[in-house]
Amino acid sequence: MQVEEYLNKIVESEGTVHLTLIDPASQSPDQAAEIAHAAALGGTDAIMIGGSTGAGGMILDQTIRKIEEKTDKPKILFPGNAAGVSIYADAIFFMSLLNSRDINFITTNQAMGAPIVYKSGIEPISMAYLIVEPGGTVGWVGDAKLIPRHKPEIAVAYALAGKYLGMHYTYLEAGSGANAPVTPEMIGAVKHVLGDNKLIIGGGIRDGQTARLCALAGADMIVTGTILEESSNVTAKIQELVSAIKR
Repeated sequence: MQVEEYLNKIVESEGTVHLTLIDPASQSPDQAAEIAHAAALGGTDAIMIGGSTGAGGMILDQTIRKIEEKTDKPKILFPGNAAGVSIYADAIFFMSLLNSRDINFITTNQAMGAPIVYKSGIEPISMAYLIVEPGGTVGWVGDAKLIPRHKPEIAVAYALAGKYLGMHYTYLEAGSGANAPVTPEMIGAVKHVLGDNKLIIGGGIRDGQTARLCALAGADMIVTGTILEESSNVTAKIQELVSAIKR
């Protein structure tokens, strides 16, 4: 089964998908593998691998291969640029940062990475990537014109553009370590216009209650990363999040 099909079936049958984000630059490959293993035990549906800075090349390859030894959950690349592509992954969120001021994050890195994706046979999952205030490191690195937190109509406009350009997924990102996630009002408004297209929410989700609010507002998938790096019991934290968003 293709990864996109796998994720979509979970949405249809179980409710909101949980995705664990691991940044290869934040720990050693062995430590990353232990986090992935613990997350899998907690019920996460897939492992995202990538980051804004220092997440490519040999360290990326080593991290993915170590994770593969610990879990059979799908490994999905979440690249910050063309260097964030690895032949060892199962799939890649092939995304365009639509609200960036820098053409490199809209089409140039995509053009540089596309031949590697094609030759390696990694499954591409098309995604419109949108950064919402406060944006964090990824907003700065991606030179994003941040979508104002209380302007859902702007997020709707960008999401519709991504949908009409043929992108299957839309990711609303508040930024790693954000104090709060994207508002329920913005989630609901964007999901309304996306219809069957899938909506991913990330940034600022630190507990089950917050995750559930996002799911109830319309999120098809929830991403957590920073909170797992800070947690002393990754499995328990994932269980808390997963139990809050599943039917």
